[in-house]
Amino acid sequence: MSESAPSPAPRVAAILLAGGRGTRAGFARPKQLEPLGGKPVLRWSLDALAGHDAISAGVMVADDDVTAAIAPLPGGWISAAPGAERQDSVGNALAALADWGDDALVLVHDAARPGLTADVVDRLLAALHDADAAIPTLPVPDTLVAQSGNAAGDVVDRSALARVQTPQAFRLGTLRRAHAGAAGVAATDDAQLVRRLGVAVVAMPGDARLHKLTYAEDMAILAGLLGIGTMTRTAVGMGYDVHRLVTGKPLWIGGIEIAHSHGLEGHSDADVGLHALTDAILGALADGDIGDHFPPSDPQWRGAASHRFLAFAAGRVAARGGRIDHVDLTIIAEAPKIGPHRPAIRARISEILAIPLERVSVKATTTERLGFTGRREGIAAQAVATLKLPEN
Repeated sequence: MSESAPSPAPRVAAILLAGGRGTRAGFARPKQLEPLGGKPVLRWSLDALAGHDAISAGVMVADDDVTAAIAPLPGGWISAAPGAERQDSVGNALAALADWGDDALVLVHDAARPGLTADVVDRLLAALHDADAAIPTLPVPDTLVAQSGNAAGDVVDRSALARVQTPQAFRLGTLRRAHAGAAGVAATDDAQLVRRLGVAVVAMPGDARLHKLTYAEDMAILAGLLGIGTMTRTAVGMGYDVHRLVTGKPLWIGGIEIAHSHGLEGHSDADVGLHALTDAILGALADGDIGDHFPPSDPQWRGAASHRFLAFAAGRVAARGGRIDHVDLTIIAEAPKIGPHRPAIRARISEILAIPLERVSVKATTTERLGFTGRREGIAAQAVATLKLPEN
């Protein structure tokens, strides 16, 4: 009697939750886009899931700006919009997997846990051979006490407690049923919803590297756990730019248009402020100057908005695993008066660089009617950028 052929392995999909804004971390951008070891936090989890041999497709749940920042998605991956709550986001991802059968397997992972390894995924998928749900857990090493206000109470027995991590693994049909019956139920993870069905959830060994990014100081912890060098150096760059004032052109300074009788002449929009800032950042990176990256001989940059150049320089910092600590811009002009526009210029630079407003300084001065700026023939700008860069 011939043996029957083994059943094919079930398909495996991943859901990567990246819809939160991470305000507790205090970063200027969503925490999942904060650079860690030269790439965004989100990219660590995305690469780990997309690179696993067993996972054939995935859904990244994120706002459009996050999805655009991480584009293109790996092959087989699609995006879905986040919901108001975590389980709403998972529900949107499940809807995106509507054509998958209930016998498929699914991993649900939080992008704020970048230390995902293939071993963890392997353990969770192996557990689903005999179960409908599996989660990674770690023991609680600290003494626990009940607390009221600032008063410590009785010690809580930690022997029966565990720390729950993600990814969490489920049979897709089980997770669908759990979410379908969860209307009005508040849950901090999907395993809670599955247990409400009376389905057993298997606990598998987790991994300390799955530490969650919640506060800014968690970045240093994650860098240590992931073996990323944390030694940094301070780099300072200076930029200077000049453009001639001419009639018949708009005047752009610091990323905003200012009403004036004359505008600045140049190959792009001739924004002296953003050009000086771009050169300052590139100088701190020892990465050439604006003309190296955007040569005026190239027609594609004719009339280009200078915020593109500054955003490019900021991207070069992020790619190095660095951050912009501070920028200081001085506009040198007899007219127009820059003072009334300083708040708008600071806000615009803060937005382009994705750094807090308090890290942006904008000043203005004249040359007491001396020189070309004093004669109102042109406007100049000088800038200093201070970066924090990882040691090689």
